[in-house]
Amino acid sequence: MEESENIVLLDSLRRLFRDRLYDPVKGIGCMGERVRVNTDWEGLETVYVPVEMTHDPLYRGSRMRKDEWQRLRCRHDFEYWCVSCAVVKQKAREGDGPFVLNIPQRRVASVLESDRLKGLPIRLILLKARQWGGSTLVQMYMAWIQSCHRRDWNSLICAHVKDTASGIRGMYSKLLGNYPAELWEGDEKPQFKPYERSINVRQITGRGCRVTIGSSENQEAVRGADYAMAHLSETAFWASTPQRSPQRFIQAICGAIALTPYTLVAIESTANGVGNYFHNEWLRCKEGKGDKHAVFVPWYEIPIYRLAPPDRRLVASTMNDYERRLWDLGLCLDQIWWYRRKSAEYETEEQMRAEFPSDDVEAFLNTGNGVFAGKSIDTLRAGCRPAEGLGDIDDSGTRFVEGAGRLCVWELPQKHMRYVVAVDVGGRSEKADWSVIAVLKVPRHEVPEVVAQWRGHIDHDILARKSALISRFYNMALLVIESNTFETEEYGGVADSNLFVLHRLAESYSNVYMRRTFDRANNRYTSSVGFHTNRSTKALLIGGLIEAVRDGSYIERDNEACNELSVYEQRSNGSFGAKSGYHDDILMTRAIALFVITSEIQPCTLPEHFPQQESW
Repeated sequence: MEESENIVLLDSLRRLFRDRLYDPVKGIGCMGERVRVNTDWEGLETVYVPVEMTHDPLYRGSRMRKDEWQRLRCRHDFEYWCVSCAVVKQKAREGDGPFVLNIPQRRVASVLESDRLKGLPIRLILLKARQWGGSTLVQMYMAWIQSCHRRDWNSLICAHVKDTASGIRGMYSKLLGNYPAELWEGDEKPQFKPYERSINVRQITGRGCRVTIGSSENQEAVRGADYAMAHLSETAFWASTPQRSPQRFIQAICGAIALTPYTLVAIESTANGVGNYFHNEWLRCKEGKGDKHAVFVPWYEIPIYRLAPPDRRLVASTMNDYERRLWDLGLCLDQIWWYRRKSAEYETEEQMRAEFPSDDVEAFLNTGNGVFAGKSIDTLRAGCRPAEGLGDIDDSGTRFVEGAGRLCVWELPQKHMRYVVAVDVGGRSEKADWSVIAVLKVPRHEVPEVVAQWRGHIDHDILARKSALISRFYNMALLVIESNTFETEEYGGVADSNLFVLHRLAESYSNVYMRRTFDRANNRYTSSVGFHTNRSTKALLIGGLIEAVRDGSYIERDNEACNELSVYEQRSNGSFGAKSGYHDDILMTRAIALFVITSEIQPCTLPEHFPQQESW
């Protein structure tokens, strides 16, 4: 039998398994451990309920009234509560209908339920694809807790703009307006009522629970309240400014929520590049270092993304490498055929994968005019790790003092090893670009490796002195300082003062990179301190860095460097730069260092004598 025929045969089995029966009323195909029970009620003669329900002291089986039994089941069976009590807008057809969880919603709900059943605080960070109802699921789960489990249990819905938060609370309004009276466990009819004349706060009648909406644009409006649950939506799009940052705002909200059962924090968003709060928190939780379950929903789990192919055997025999990877993941041919047809709408594969990601790496890829390939960045990121030490170099340039300072050290200098120190000069204020000092180890027969880095805002003369001390510590490293800022800006209001800093650096440190420039006025070549970045040299720098990242010809240690690579673009006018709102200071130190290391203009030389170094 041909391989394509084997694939078609296996495909039929996969579709049969994928489309297995799901009935939340009867409890078939539902999450959690379940037990079979029989009743005398029509439609519920044989059902499978959570085992926790049968252990509830209020459970009396067939001796209970039907409405009592249903209310008790609603407390223990979230999927049954959804289909019995919650009404939502239907995506596949017009109008409203019962909330029947789809496959990714059931997977996310099972994560939330895992914490609840263990008596743990419920914590989730959710990386979403589009069109599967992630926000709906989170909000309905919070509504379930407020309707069936807790009274006076206040919640917050906060999005990047207030209209989005209002839309999410609108789901709750629809829920209360259609809640079956016989299943409601409140003292009054279910509805929202104003709370103390606030336009942002509503109270659920009969339960005493308040629901507050807010936005990241008006943070003060939601601070200081008594929240037990928080739904923070589209956090990747929350603006970061010197006056407010998503990280500080979210930490302030979450820090006020107690670490007790039934408290909930759900942070969810579609991806919006890298280096922002959501991306950093995702990586932290994915690595198991955070307090939240990291859950990603790929496109192929979403039921609407499938299309029956006209010829399954033809699809099976013409799969490309990426489609073959999807097949190996367990996808059916109708999902692969849908993906192939949808891909035709996009100019590049990267654009398609960012819109419909199969994994979290693809989700965070930059799909604009990205310079660096996402797969190469991901490979480079595999070498990143926390620094071994954080501190500073003492004034003698011979000792690393751990504790106070911004110098991240992954490896102390090794005897008889060559190093290059590259410096990208930023501004002095907190709003300015960063200044970065990067140290790369240059083994004779191995690829260069990042071993230390300083990043901060500092006066330029102090930056030059610090760069010299770090270079001295790393075996009198070749110090390559980007000279544009020194040559084009005044320092302290005095013209040429920055050039004085460069000249003083050259006099005080003997291994400074010097470039040759042609003096047209005097018709001769002269030497100047530092590396001058212009349109021509920047193209050389970035070209070399593209090659290094693609070929894996250097080892990166800092995750933030990979973040900068991911948002680096070539603009319509041909120039290079970071995506609006992001930085490229770390990236430029790598580009400068690698250019000098591989250039024949001024090879990195090994000094005859080394200062005595200490070990960890």
